[in-house]
Amino acid sequence: MKLILTRHGETVENAAGIMQGHLPGKLSEVGKNQAKKLAQRLKNEKIDIIYSSDLTRAVDTAKEIAVFHKEIPLKLSQELRERNHGKEFEGKKNNQIEWNAETTARFKALDKKVIGGENWSQVYERARRFLDTLLHNHKNKTVLVVSHGGLIRALVCVIKSLPPKEIFNIEKLGNTSISIFEIEEDKNHKIILYNCNKHLAN
Repeated sequence: MKLILTRHGETVENAAGIMQGHLPGKLSEVGKNQAKKLAQRLKNEKIDIIYSSDLTRAVDTAKEIAVFHKEIPLKLSQELRERNHGKEFEGKKNNQIEWNAETTARFKALDKKVIGGENWSQVYERARRFLDTLLHNHKNKTVLVVSHGGLIRALVCVIKSLPPKEIFNIEKLGNTSISIFEIEEDKNHKIILYNCNKHLAN
């Protein structure tokens, strides 16, 4: 399976430093332009199916890509949502949070319960389930996934057979960046491209 991963375009909330999590998010003018450039880059790519997070910022990015792939199914999935950051973090600006060792530990929680949200092990498990489903349903196909920074990093960990704690060591992904993997059913993988945003230079 050829797996193409991309993150949504910049949102108004990204630009304001707001943690979005499960909030829908609205593409900024910059983000809309990024999505159009991403769509142009992918317009000649042979894609069999597009999956997107059902959150607005990802859906609007996926719809731009789908303009050039009208005959291809576009499926929305809650499994592709960003991490639910919980009441302490979601919807707040970075500078509204008193970051210290304890706060950071709560944000990076792997196994502890997060009030109103998910820990990173739960996000990792979502990513694992989703990848297993893709490998089962789309063998020898090309799948495009439009999602979010945290969830994509969790997917990369699953692909590389890394534990959830390694999510924090995976390179952060730029808005509309493209990563491409060739993945076998036994999880052997080859990285073709990672976190590439050369289309934004045009």
